[in-house]
Formats: sequence, C-alpha cells, structure tokens
Amino acid sequence: MDEIRCDEPSYLIWKWHPFGVQPGETVRENSIRWGSSLRVKDGEVAVFVYKQKNGTMQDFIVGPFDQTIKTANFPVLSSIIGLAYEGGTPFQAEIYFINLARIIQVKFGVPFFDVYDPRFDDFGVPVAVRGTVSFGITDYREFIKLHRLSNFDLDDFQRQIRDAVSRYVKDAVANAPAAHNIPIIQIESKTAQINDAVEYDLSERLKETFGVEVSGIDIGTIEIDKASEGYRQLMSVTKDITTATVKAESAARIKDIADKQRIESVNYEETLRIQREEGQYAQHMHTRTANFGAYQVEKQAEVGVAGANALGQMGANGAGNVNIGSSDGTGFNMAAMMASMAVGGAVGQNIAGAMNNMMGGINQPMQNGMTPPPIPTVAYHVAVSGQAVGPFEVSVLSQMVASGQFTADSLVWKNGMAQWAKAGTVDELKGLFANTMPPIPPQS
Repeated sequence: MDEIRCDEPSYLIWKWHPFGVQPGETVRENSIRWGSSLRVKDGEVAVFVYKQKNGTMQDFIVGPFDQTIKTANFPVLSSIIGLAYEGGTPFQAEIYFINLARIIQVKFGVPFFDVYDPRFDDFGVPVAVRGTVSFGITDYREFIKLHRLSNFDLDDFQRQIRDAVSRYVKDAVANAPAAHNIPIIQIESKTAQINDAVEYDLSERLKETFGVEVSGIDIGTIEIDKASEGYRQLMSVTKDITTATVKAESAARIKDIADKQRIESVNYEETLRIQREEGQYAQHMHTRTANFGAYQVEKQAEVGVAGANALGQMGANGAGNVNIGSSDGTGFNMAAMMASMAVGGAVGQNIAGAMNNMMGGINQPMQNGMTPPPIPTVAYHVAVSGQAVGPFEVSVLSQMVASGQFTADSLVWKNGMAQWAKAGTVDELKGLFANTMPPIPPQS
C-alpha cells in the first residue's frame, strides 16, 4: 500500500507519485490502491482528479488529514466506488497537492518606454520600472477552474504572472501623470503614490485572470532617462514656465503687502482724525460751559440785532408810503409796524437789562474799594480715546452724565491727584451717578 503525502520543502502545486519513482515511470501514480494512507498537512489541500461519464471531476481533502483510505472515513470514494472493490483493487485518480501557505515572489522589470505629461504632450520621456509581486493561492477551486493541473508548470506560471504584471504596471505608470496629476519630471518622487494605485488595480486583475491572491506589490524604482532628448526639452520648457510663475507669484505677494500697508495707513489716519475731532469737540464743550454767561449774552445780542434789522426793513418795497386807504397793499401797514415795535422793544429791553447787569457787576466796587477775585471752581480732566481732554467743571460733567458721555468708569484727574482714577471712586463726583438709571436686567 502507498503512503500518499507531499514532502517537498517548497512548492505551489505538486503531483503525487510513489516515493523513489520519477513522475511518468509507472502507472501507480494514477492507480490508487484501496487501503493506502493519505496525509495532508495543515495549509495544504489534496485534489483527487478522476474521470466519469459526465467528464473530469475533482474531490478535495483539506488538511490536516492523516488516515487510511476507506469508504467509511473517505466519503469522496462514493463517486468512484464503481471502479473499486473491497481488497487491494486500485481506483483510477490523479492526486495533486496545493500549498495554500506558500507565498510566491516574482521580480519584474519594465524596460524604458515613453511617458507623456498631459500639459506637454509633445515631449515623450523614457521611464523604466522595476519591482516585486508577491502572491499565493487562497481560492483553490477557482484556481483549478482557470488552470489544468495536469499541465501545470510553476516556471511557466511565474513567467505568465511576470508578463501580466509588467503589462499592468506599464499601463498604470503611463497614465499616472494624467490620472493623478503627477508632473512627469517628478514621477520618481511619487513612487509610493503610484505603488498604491498599481497594487489595488493589479490585485483585482490577477485574481480574475489567474485565480491568485496578491499579498503585496513593491515597485522598487521608477527611473527616468535624463540623458534623453525628450527629458531635456521638457526641462527647458518647464523651467521657463516655472520662472514666469515665480515672478508672477512674487509680484502678487508684493502687491498684497502694498495693499495691506495702504489700508492700514488709511485706517490709522481715519482713527487719528476721529480722535482729534472728539478731542476738539470735548474742548469746545468745556470752553462753552466755562463761558456760559458770555455765550448767553452773545445769543441775546444776536436776537436783538435780528429784531433791529427787521425794523430797518419796514420801509422796503414801499412799506414807508403812508397810504392807509390804498387797495393794492403797498401803503402803510399799521398792524405790522406795531408788531415790529413791540418785538424790538422787548428785545431791546432784554439786551439793555443784560448789559446793565454785567456792567453793574463789573463796576460795583467792594466795600473796601477792591474788585473781588473770580470764584474758584473745581475742574477735572477726562480721558477720552487715550487722550486727556478738559478740564470740565462739575456742572458740565453732570450734563455729560445725563447724555451718557461720562460714566462712573471714566478716568478723571485734577490738580492735586497723584494719578488718574475712576470717576465713581472720587468723593466729589459720586453724587453725579446717584440718580443714574441702572441697566435693564436680562429677561429669562
């Protein structure tokens, strides 16, 4: 009886033959005796190939398996029992062992071929590719469908794999510049990116065509023939374009910097203008408040002058022609004259009273014959937009509180203070904020 097993240290597919007998020397390798033992190691599968009326059939024994071939423990014999009887009568079958754990590595090389950059399709650059592909058999049923085990030769199979890999890699590299936007002069530095694209595409194709599972593809190098005419012409063209691009980018950056500086300058000038106008307005308000009495007399005088001018225009357009009975309205208008005199008189009395009071106060001597000094006032400087404006008297500050221009957090300073302080912390000014309306609390 025979012991059917495979002791080859390294194989992918191996046809069984009796130990010590070369393949083809005897028919015993096709005549399996009843009671022979079968040993299939883990990671192997034994394929029994036999013929029936309906064609060639296969039965598979997946390892580990180590038993004597009998009908009781070898169910596949039920399909070929017609040729075997109890005893030593052989049954006709060929036995192949397939190594599911074996990883085959095949080196490949693609000689120089022209690759074109889609942006400069007039210049073909020679490129060569070298690498390694690793594969194994996982779906042995599919593999057997695609290959005849009786005619299988590992060297021939590796050659087929190598030719297919070279063809697919060449196609992937030739299309890489257009498909992945890779400049042809930089294709050497994009080996990893091209390797990933090739591995995905090649794995699917080899599985469909050869029934093998690709475990890895390693493109070792992508080489450009830099001595070729196409490479030199392409480098010359791209160099000119790169120079022009650098100049354009530099000009754009310079313009961007100039625009930013101009905008910042305009903004800074506008900020200074606003601060200057705010300071002038605050100073003007302080001066008007400090001279409020004189300002009031000035406005009263303006009203008086306007009234006098109105009286002086009474004779214009024939109004001075005393013609009470005139029907065309150009005669003397008694009602208008009386109204103008009344207004002029009231204004005149108002001006006279104001001027008399001022002159009386100025000319009235004190009991000891001396003119009294001005009444001392308390005035504070206020910080507005980082600048000191003022000083303002307390009465002016009170009006500024009412208009919202002066708050308890405003910084103030007057002669005698060591440093600026918040208005709400100054005893003299606390009363200004006592009746200030508090902010409305938020509603839930």
